[in-house]
Parts: sequence; C-alpha cells; structure tokens
Amino acid sequence: MPRDTPKIYNYGSINIDYVYRVPHLVRPGETLASTSLSQVLGGKGANQSLALARAGGNVAHWGRLGESDRWALGALGDAGVDIQDVELTAGASGHALIQVDDAGENAIILHPGANHGFDEARLKTLVGSAHTGSWVLMQNECNAAESMLRLAADSDLSIAFNPAPLSADVPDLPLELCRILFLNRGEAAALVEQPETANVDALLDALAARLPAVEIVLTLGGDGVCHQYRGTRLTMAAHAVEAVDTTAAGDTFIGYFMAARQRGDEIEQALRLATTASALCVQQAGAEPSIPTAETVESALKEWPTLALERLAP
Repeated sequence: MPRDTPKIYNYGSINIDYVYRVPHLVRPGETLASTSLSQVLGGKGANQSLALARAGGNVAHWGRLGESDRWALGALGDAGVDIQDVELTAGASGHALIQVDDAGENAIILHPGANHGFDEARLKTLVGSAHTGSWVLMQNECNAAESMLRLAADSDLSIAFNPAPLSADVPDLPLELCRILFLNRGEAAALVEQPETANVDALLDALAARLPAVEIVLTLGGDGVCHQYRGTRLTMAAHAVEAVDTTAAGDTFIGYFMAARQRGDEIEQALRLATTASALCVQQAGAEPSIPTAETVESALKEWPTLALERLAP
C-alpha cells in the first residue's frame, strides 16, 4: 500500500521467546526438567502486529531488534507487516523465558533488551512519519511510554493502549489521551485501586469515573469480555475450549479487534472476531504459530455456536 495510507502503527516489543514445556510451573527452590524447548518470535508488540496482519489489518511495526536476530523479522514480513521502521541494533534483543505447563498456564521472565533503547529523537521521527487518520497501538514492553502517548496525541493520532505488563508507573501515565484501553481483570483492578476479586461492574464503574472519554475493553479469560464506552456496556461470553497454551491469547484478541475497528466493523462484530481468534489461539502451542489466519477465524465463526451477548445502555 502507499506510504501515506492510514495505518495502525504498532509501537511494540519484538522478543525472542524461549518456550519450555513443563509438567507444572516451577516452584521456589525447585529444579525442573522441561519436556521440550522451542525458540520463536514473540513479544507482545510482535504478536499484536502478526495478529493484525493475519486479520487483514494494515499495520506497520515500530520496533528495535538485535542484528543477530534479524531472522525474526521474516515472520512479520511474511504475514504482511510493514517492517521498514524496525531498527536493527548491535545490542541484545529483548527475550523471554516462558514456562508452559500441562494445563496451558504460563509464567514468563522478560528481559527488555533492545526494546528499551528508544530515545526522544527516534520517537519524534516515527510519529512524524505517520499519516493523518491513523492509529498508534502500544503495549508496555517498550520504554518511553509517556513520551509516545503525548507525541501521538499531539499529532492527532488515535491511541490504543494495552498497558501490559502493568508496571508501577502505569497509573501515573496520561491514560486520558487514549481512545481505547485494553485491560484484563488484574490490570483494571490495579488502575482503580480495587481488589482483583472486585465485581466486574464495580471495576467498570470505577474506570468510567476515572476515564470517562476512553473506550474500555476488559478481557476476562474464560468469562468473556466487556466493552464500555460513554455509558453503554456490552458483555460477550467466551467460547468453551480446552486451553493448551494461553501465551498469545490476549495479543491475538487485540490484533483482531483493532483490524476490525480499522475496517469500520461494528463493536459487536469486532468482539466476535477477537473472541473467536483468541479461542483458536489457546488451542495451539507457542506465540507466533498459534495466531490464526482470518480464514480460520471465519470458518470457526460459521461452525461454532453464536456467543451470548448482553447490552446495557443508559
């Protein structure tokens, strides 16, 4: 597509994931042998760019990667992600050590590496290259989140932010600059200083009070997803599937949701696509290999039961 075509610019991490399959997540003081090891492209940013591209979105990735891991760009480029603004560096790439147990749960140790090497001049160059009418998608695995939020807002770019992993500084960021905020239950509870066991409606009420002009997408795992904007709430159930690996499920959801929004789909359709894509994702091992194609998602939508939807309006 032409350079000036509106896109989703993903200011996102690129990691090399080392995925260890284990009977259970390792306990303190325990030495545990893994049953397998795989090395794959990962990082929340890269995963979301892959999901966007496979969902049919027009996405460009803004990232940094160690020169020695140039191979990792292949999957992004092959999927249709614009990678011309990925900077190759002499230092180490970001990487993650991921345990995945027999129940499909995971535990992750993350080293940011090149993902934390952005400076203000580079951010200004990237934002300055973006076309009017585009989105900036962000996670919390790259440095200078506040600078990117302010630069993108000053350039009238719409911001979608997934503040994961949630660090101590996130509540102090100018989140009111976002158009969409993607949160899981734990992240939502932390932002509004409530226990993670708090009622979902209470969390949404508190988020609406704090960020009244921000569209909230609250993912609840097996309990589905809630969407809230200016007094209207949608709650959609989740597909009942057996999880093998949940590593990229949230990233897949976000990528498919954003691709649908970019096309102009209604919120309900965006939620259905994203929920179905994430249900397919958790049934496969690994991050990049588990992100489904649009054709696979469309087939599942035709074959699987229609998810229950509840709408609450003022």
